[in-house]
Order: sequence, then structure tokens, then C-alpha cells
Amino acid sequence: MCSGNELGLALAAGFPAARIAMHGNAKSEAELSAAVRSGVGRIVVDSFTEIAHLVALTTAERPQGVLVRVVPGIAAGHHAAVRTGVDDQQFGFPLTNGTAADAVARVLAQPHLRLAGLHCHLGSQITEVEPFLSAIDRLVGLLALVHDRHGVTLPELDLGGGHAICYRPGEPGLDLTDFAVRVRARLAAACAAHRLPVPRLAVEPGRAIVGPAGVAVYRVLAVKHPADGGAPFVAVDGGMSDNPRPALYGARYTARLVGRRSTEPLAPARIVGRHCEAGDVLVPDAVLPVDVRPGDLLAVPAAGAYQLSMSSGYNMVGRPALVGVRDGAEQVLVRRETLDDILRRDLALVGPAAGSQDEEAAYFGHCVK
Repeated sequence: MCSGNELGLALAAGFPAARIAMHGNAKSEAELSAAVRSGVGRIVVDSFTEIAHLVALTTAERPQGVLVRVVPGIAAGHHAAVRTGVDDQQFGFPLTNGTAADAVARVLAQPHLRLAGLHCHLGSQITEVEPFLSAIDRLVGLLALVHDRHGVTLPELDLGGGHAICYRPGEPGLDLTDFAVRVRARLAAACAAHRLPVPRLAVEPGRAIVGPAGVAVYRVLAVKHPADGGAPFVAVDGGMSDNPRPALYGARYTARLVGRRSTEPLAPARIVGRHCEAGDVLVPDAVLPVDVRPGDLLAVPAAGAYQLSMSSGYNMVGRPALVGVRDGAEQVLVRRETLDDILRRDLALVGPAAGSQDEEAAYFGHCVK
């Protein structure tokens, strides 16, 4: 969970609080308070300010298990914007300048904080195992330092996620079997070299689980042929408001015509969104039947992660529905956002009474007792 609302949603869905790790580089005091009160299993502390807040929020009757997020100084991931394991970014405590060791010492000095172990997250769309192996070497070195300096053996090590999936045919993903074998072997060897017991290893596969499970379906609104004779623009009823990744990271997708069969030849096409941005290009190098036309449906696979969750209200285009499909039967899980939903948040139109609930209290509502 990376925000108070994500935590509140998980609790409302009945997910056990003890199995939740609360993430985020800038958690508010209200979010930390709700996390402690709900009994989350781990809070991943990301700053000295968070440590101070947790000291004030915890008691002997309500201690809190924490992990210290360490920046191991390792670059990994497909784009600079998602490489979170390097020193010059906003997440965690750097290992190279001793800040991570200082954070560990501060947590250990607090009687109501239970330091369970170390955490790191290197980046996203990591296709190779080697960065994780390097992270293990550096983190186990810190585990050894903690043991030597404080006499404490930390029982947990969380390597985060970032496991790459294939968005287009032929793209590399992370080989999870190779990852599991080599990571476990490296951890055992590193701990043996430092004469430490092997900690409980955790990973956060996220995208690798839900990414391939989702398919985005768009309706074609218009087809335009540019004056220079280049590939046509196929405009759809979504775009960067439901998938900002192509504009943010240059993420590449593929698309297929669905809902009808076409016997026409395939040709290059550019699938673009409906938003007021020249950069609203979902698939710049699609291959579609030459008779693609308004009303057609286009399916974009591997849309289950970092798409609907990153959606916005840009141009007030409503967020799309989320539909579950199993054994040929469908069920709407999240309905499409409507104009009424948007208007209800506009206090100038509906009046202040509709927004009178305290903003911080509204984070979790009845879910946190």
C-alpha cells in the first residue's frame, strides 16, 4: 500500500491488516496513524520524519513492526523515472553515506518500534537477475553491520518488486524460476560469508501477477490520414487519462482488432488518444487491418498494472469501467465514472454540505477502528 486510500480500500475488501506493508516516501501523520491503528504488519519507514511520527503514535500496548527502506545505489529498470535504487532520488535511506545505518540505529533506540528487517526497491521492468544479486550483497553487508554494532540479528529482508513482464511479442520478461534459484543461493552464500542466519526473504511481484491478467478495450472514434501519406491516426475513446505510461516513460504496447473479423491486409497505424496533447499516443507502431473504422474495438493486452491505477481526470474524461471475465461470464467490478461523479466533488455546484467531512478522517472511513 502506497497511500492511505489504498490501505483503506484493502481493509474495506477484508484483506488481513497483519499481512499489509505500508509503503510511500511521503506518508502523512494521518496515514501513519491509521496504519498503526489498523494493525498493519509492517510500515516501511522512508524518512527520519516518519520515524519521529511513529515514535509519537506507538505505545507499549500498540507497538509497530517496521522495515527500513535502504537505497543500495544500484541502477535498474527500463527508464530513469522508475529507477528507485540509485542514490539521487527521493526514496529511502542511502546506504553509501551511512544514512541507512543511522536510520536503523534510530529505530532500534525506540522501545515501541519493532525493527523486523530491511527493505529495498530497485526500479520497474527489470529483466535481469543481476541487480537483485548486487542488492543482496549490499543489504547483507548492512545486516552484518547491524549485528556487529548493535548485537541485533534482523530476521527479514524484502527485495521489493520491479519484475518485468512482456508487453509486446518477443520482449524479455524476468525469468522467475531463474530469479528464485539465484536469489536464494546468493542470499545463503552472502549470509554464510558474514556468519549470519538466512533471513526470511520477501518479494513484491505486483505487476508480474496482475499485469498480464488485464486487457484494455478501446472503441475507435475516428481514423485520419495525414497529408504526408504516413501511417493513419486511429483515435480511440481513451488515452493518457487511462494509460499515461506511453507519455511518461515511452512504454510500448501492441493492439489487436477484436469484435469482428477482417480479411483485409495489415498495415502500420498510430493509435492515439482523445486528449488535447500531441503526446497522447498509445501505440505509435501498431499494425491493424487497413479497413479499421469508427466503432471498431481494439484490445491492448498486459493492461492489468499501472494503467487504471494511474488514471486521471484529464479533460474530465471519465475513468473506464473494470470488468471481470471468467469462463465466458462477465461482471462489472468498478463502474465507469460519470459526469454525476465529477459534479458531486465540485462544491461550487453542489454546495459545501456535500464536502463537509473532515478530509483526513475520510481517508479510511469506517474501515479503521
